[in-house]
Amino acid sequence: MPRPLLLMPISLSLPAGVIAYGCRNYSPPLKRLLADNYNDTALLRYLYHRSSCNNIPSQLTSLFCFKFFPTNLNCLLTGNSLFFRMERFWSGSSINKNKAMVEHLQHYGVISSKKVSEVMETIDRALFVPDGTPAYVDSPMAIGYNATISAPHMHATCLQLLEENLKPGMHALDVGSGTGYLTACLALMVGPQGRAVGVEHIPELANSSLKNIEKSAAAPLLKEGSLSIHVGDGREGWPEFAPYDAIHVGAAAPEIPQPLLDQLKPGGRMVIPVGNIFQDLKVVDKKEDGSISVRSETSVRYVPLTSRDAQLRGY
Repeated sequence: MPRPLLLMPISLSLPAGVIAYGCRNYSPPLKRLLADNYNDTALLRYLYHRSSCNNIPSQLTSLFCFKFFPTNLNCLLTGNSLFFRMERFWSGSSINKNKAMVEHLQHYGVISSKKVSEVMETIDRALFVPDGTPAYVDSPMAIGYNATISAPHMHATCLQLLEENLKPGMHALDVGSGTGYLTACLALMVGPQGRAVGVEHIPELANSSLKNIEKSAAAPLLKEGSLSIHVGDGREGWPEFAPYDAIHVGAAAPEIPQPLLDQLKPGGRMVIPVGNIFQDLKVVDKKEDGSISVRSETSVRYVPLTSRDAQLRGY
């Protein structure tokens, strides 16, 4: 009989550029998949649909990974998890353009929204990643300054969670906007009558993100002023254009910052990773009476939401 999914602490010394994944999801359907001796591809599809993992930065050497010990899979205790195998599966030559990337995310059940697929097809990810990196592989990537751009499946997940709060004319805030990719996607969703605001505390990233956006399909929105990027501490939000119907936070906070809750509009939604070693993607809804509800969507791994100085020091 295959043995169940285990959560094991492991210590790795990761060379630069190596991506590690950590997830804590478990549910009975996976147990049935293992018991029924599904092949590797079925398991990969399941994991891809159920798991949302961003990378752990290479300078972190202690992490938590899932380990499988089924008899029908050749998964070894070498520091490689199924997520490494999934990465190789996804990095074939067929994923060489933006549309194909989105189609794969649809095929594996990550994207079910027509609007999200249209927006992600329109905003070319290659314009927002460092030159020479495989833009369309479903993996987070380092962008300098101890920051990353999230994996496409995480961007898709967050856009879908926020979709009802990204209708034309609405206001959206992107905290930790990085290279500007998701801010551009938010801008397309809320349209010229809305407002998309990115806040990034690394000035060099903010400046380069403006250049990225200028080359993208969101350029007219930037020129017209409905899309803007600002240098600042994202933990404080951006009060000028508050309240926001949608807030996306691209780094993990130890707790939900109060200024972001204050700037969330009644009826609005925020998605934010929360935690330190263990992190969960939280979905925060503010009801019309101002009360707050919080639920966990999935386990994730993001870089910390911290001060600029702490980030530049490597946290």
